[in-house]
Order: sequence, then structure tokens, then C-alpha cells
Amino acid sequence: MPIKIYKPTTPGRRKSSVDAFAGVTKFEPEKSLITILKKNAGRNNQGKITVRHQGGGVKRYYRMVDFKQTKFDMPATVIAIEYDPNRGPRLALVEYTDKTRAYVICPDDLNVGDTVMSSDKAIDAKVGNRMKLVDIPVGLFVYNIEMTPGKGGQLVRGAGLSAQFTGIEGEYAQIRLPSGETRLIRKSCAANIGVVGNSDHRLVRYGKAGRMRLRGIRPRVKGKNMNPVDHPHGGGEGHSPIGQKRGPRTVYGKAARGVRTRSPKKWSNKFIVSPRKNKLTK
Repeated sequence: MPIKIYKPTTPGRRKSSVDAFAGVTKFEPEKSLITILKKNAGRNNQGKITVRHQGGGVKRYYRMVDFKQTKFDMPATVIAIEYDPNRGPRLALVEYTDKTRAYVICPDDLNVGDTVMSSDKAIDAKVGNRMKLVDIPVGLFVYNIEMTPGKGGQLVRGAGLSAQFTGIEGEYAQIRLPSGETRLIRKSCAANIGVVGNSDHRLVRYGKAGRMRLRGIRPRVKGKNMNPVDHPHGGGEGHSPIGQKRGPRTVYGKAARGVRTRSPKKWSNKFIVSPRKNKLTK
């Protein structure tokens, strides 16, 4: 999925690039599979901002993606590849033999006219097919992985991502996630074969603040530019450093940048075989 770069005709164009939408075959969403996406600008039911730097943005429909794919042993034909404004990867519009349609995450090498299938038993391990981890050959790359059987895919759904299935240990399968973490997941959980498409999504440079506002992202202000009452980095004369603090802090006073924030008492720590690879982790 290539990135398009324009000539630098304006200051905003000089540092920006756009998605070329290569491979997209249908530009209007399927009306039966969309719903209104309500905005809340990062505010809760009391009107208080609970997530900063959100607000505005263009109106979007939400595409109802099928992360479960529970129509077992029923072939589905890809009839279109569509753009989704709410996520990085493309969506594949598939039609089952009973004429029902659904959106699924589109992997690399899946094209219009191809057939995909979901099953609760071993089937052909080709790109786009979905089955239980116990039925997937060791060494293959997978995406849209369940953490609880029947709940639907929760892991590895972003553009260009994939996890590697490395083996079975008793009731659990070992999965090497994109972060480098190796994790145990029940072998009865399902996953799709392949690598999530549109890997060039991360290479897009937005170039100017206006394009970020269209995405619904409001400006961020550095903590060192604030007052001491507003941020731990605040205060001082001019553009001062953060002072005598042991390291960077979030606006809430917690350590930031490379410090582990996962609780050592978290119940699911027992499923982590090896932690993620992070050079800044202490």
C-alpha cells in the first residue's frame, strides 16, 4: 500500500504525505454494516475531560467489523476492499453462500474474488482463514487473536502487524506478539492466518496541525511550559528543564518514559513467558 508524496507547493505540503488508497475497490460503505459513531470529546457523563487532547474531527460512520467470524465451514467470497477511517488496516467486504455480508480485517495478499473460511476444526491454512490455535501449523503468522474462546479477536489487529505461533504447551499455545512478548493463550482460542495489510499506514506524515484536527486530535502542550500547579515539570524561568526530579513524570505525577507501569501483582502475569523487548525498560 504505497504512500503518495506531493511537491512542496506550500509549507504544509513540504513535510506531509498521504495514503494513496491503492487496492481500495469500493469507496462507499455497506449501508447495512454501518452505524453512527457518537463523539464525546474525551469527556465522561459528567462532562469532565477524562482523556486529554481529543475533540473535533470530521464525522465518521463506524463499520461493524466481524472479529468473531462464527459462520463455520461456510465459504465467504471477497467482493470489495474498503477504506476504514477508524482504523489503519483495510476492510474486506465478504459475502457468504447464504448471501449475508460482513466486514473482516483485510490481510496482505487477499484480493477481490478470493475465498476465506472460518472453522472450529482444522482446514486449509491459507491467508484469511480462521481456526483454533491448536489446528494451526507451528511457525505461521497469525492476527486477530482471541484471548477468551468465543469472545472475538482482541490481539494483533493493527495495520502491518502479525504474531508468530511458536508451539503448544499443554492447554496453552505460545504466541510471540509484535512487541516481542511471548505469551500463553488457550489453544481453543481462534486466530486468522496471515499478516494484517496496509503496513505503510505508519509511514504517513501528517505535516500540519490542521490534518491532526481533522482526525479529532487537539494540540498538546509540554509540561515544562506549564505552571507548577498544572504539571510536575512546570515552573522556572522560560523553557526550563524539569528540575531535580529523578526522571520525567506524567501530568498525574507517575514515572514516564521507559519505566514499567504493569502491576507485578496482575493476575495474568503468569501467562507471560518472556516480556516485551524494550531498550528503555528498567
